Amino acid sequence: MYTRLNQAQPYALALFRIVVGLLFACHGAASLFGILGGAMGGGSIPAGTWPGWYAAVIQLVGGGLVALGLGTRIAAFVSSGSMAYAYFKVHQPEALFPLENGGEPSAVYCWAFLLLVFTGPGALALDRLFTSRTTARSDQDRAAEPSSPVAA
Repeated sequence: MYTRLNQAQPYALALFRIVVGLLFACHGAASLFGILGGAMGGGSIPAGTWPGWYAAVIQLVGGGLVALGLGTRIAAFVSSGSMAYAYFKVHQPEALFPLENGGEPSAVYCWAFLLLVFTGPGALALDRLFTSRTTARSDQDRAAEPSSPVAA
């Protein structure tokens, strides 16, 4: 049983990454464009307002990159930091626990993205497509180089 679970792990991680990234991107799209219910009950956040508009841009771009598996670790790191900032600056001053201060989504996204920083994108990521090409090219380059004698 554990063997099958271990074989499925990269795909389960990819599914986790895609779902979390898409949900996060939806938050950004709602805030920036007023779609999917809009920001704070409707409408959009005015461009350039601190910190809401910048957070929404990070949500949209970071969530999209994470969902695609492109620059996953960096996008997840920035997204995690954004959610940590949101929790400690917006939610935590209201009350100590996330259940009391409405900061559960911020806390969960923060930890989910931090997990992706350390685990990587899993299977089905665009990162792997570019990495495999680069690795194959560098292997071909090394094979084509004439071997030089080692100085004694």
